This record gives sequence, C-alpha cells and structure tokens, in this order.
Amino acid sequence: MLIVEDDQPLRDFYRATLRYAGYSVVAVEDGLDALGWLEQHSPAIIVLDLTLVRVSGRDLQRELRAHAETRDIPIVVVTGDDTSDLNKSELACVLHKPVTGAALVETVERCLKKEARVSG
Repeated sequence: MLIVEDDQPLRDFYRATLRYAGYSVVAVEDGLDALGWLEQHSPAIIVLDLTLVRVSGRDLQRELRAHAETRDIPIVVVTGDDTSDLNKSELACVLHKPVTGAALVETVERCLKKEARVSG
C-alpha cells in the first residue's frame, strides 16, 4: 500500500494505523515522490491526500488513470476539500478529514473488496 500525504503527523498516523491492521505500507510526502516510487512498484491500493505540494493529489490521480499499468489501482481519497467533481464510483473510496483510524481501515478494506469484485 502507498500513502501519499504531505502532513507528517497524518502520514505517521495513517502508516501506523494501517500497519497495525496488518498492511505493508510505504508512505511518501507528495505526488512527485509517489510518481517516482510507482515507477518501480505496484501497490494494491493508494491512500491519497488531494492537496499536496509539487504534484497535487488530483494531478497524480489523473496521471495514474492515464496509464494502463496504474489505472486499475484503487485509490482512497483523503481530503478536507469538496469532492463533488469525483465520479460516483470513486465516492465509495473517499474519506473526509478529520479521519479516524477505524474509518481509514474500513474504507481501505471496502475499496480493496470493491476492486476484487470488479476484477474478479
């Protein structure tokens, strides 16, 4: 799993919460770091903050959807922003800040199951 979050305390919280839930987690600071990491790896899911420095979460999301190798990776969007521009299929995988650990784990699990149903 890849976490992309520019706020260090939140990044640490997400990483610790998801590791405690049994996931293997890599966390990066922004969209540019994520793109670099994704050149070598293919995570089962991405937890993505939309408001990032350098490369925004929205730009990263568009970039991932534009390439066959990454377009099917499920993305959990974490944001305090308006999400009315997201399509309906993405809304099941949206968390609005502030985020609890239980909500984070539940949403990740729901999005992984949703992806398994779509691919299976």
